Amino acid sequence: MIRPRKIFGQHWLKSEKALAEIVQAAKLKQDDRILEIGPGTGILTRRLLPLVESLVAVEIDRDLCENLAKGLGKRENFLLLQGDFLELDVPSLLEGFPAFQNPNKVVANIPYNITGPIIEKLLGTIANPNPKPYDAIVLLIQKEVADRVVAKPGSKACGALTVRVQYLAECELISIVPAKAFYPPPKVDSAVVRLIPRKIEPAADDPRKLDTLVKLGFGAKRKMLRNNLQSIVERDRLTELLEQLEINPQVRAEELSIGQWVALSNQLGVNG
Repeated sequence: MIRPRKIFGQHWLKSEKALAEIVQAAKLKQDDRILEIGPGTGILTRRLLPLVESLVAVEIDRDLCENLAKGLGKRENFLLLQGDFLELDVPSLLEGFPAFQNPNKVVANIPYNITGPIIEKLLGTIANPNPKPYDAIVLLIQKEVADRVVAKPGSKACGALTVRVQYLAECELISIVPAKAFYPPPKVDSAVVRLIPRKIEPAADDPRKLDTLVKLGFGAKRKMLRNNLQSIVERDRLTELLEQLEINPQVRAEELSIGQWVALSNQLGVNG
């Protein structure tokens, strides 16, 4: 039996209920092409394969790759790539495998320690969105991160990650998965989230400026926005712009909606 390795943040999901919730959240169709990141022992992979046209799995652990190849390697709709997903150029690697090109959905139980970078690689950034967005991304992630991804304006969980992700996708919390659903159990609970990349409306006139605003705006969360942004816009000028947008001049970053962030960024662009 292959044991979970701390170096890769491995925790094997063993809950049938959680597996069913992940599969259901993906709303799979027979012509779907799936990308799975970190298949581990293949417990989720085995449930997905009969339901879709093809599945590409990316696994960093060589021992797990050998195990997966032995158990699933003969299936025509399964392709296994060994390597670090964050470093691999998956589209280039798939050029020689037409049946697996252009996966349209991501379904995965991903490592806690690289959740942010994985989401960024899948969605892109405010300044550089993924030019070929997925139809849906269903992830099992740490509950604390899930809370931030789906947070509403004004909530304690709302932060820079919230704005960056929600600018690019509709975000939904599907279910909570307790620590006991894994072996070994992690120290915290997990959650299934569904991200649906969307047409960006309203869009920022200058996405790079919006990206910078968000970064600076959440620089010191307890401070008012006008204090956090004074390095790029004078306080009195920002107060004036906020009043023009009918936003409380004493607002904090976490209280702004996505639309208000975009409006402020666009207004700053017009006014220099």
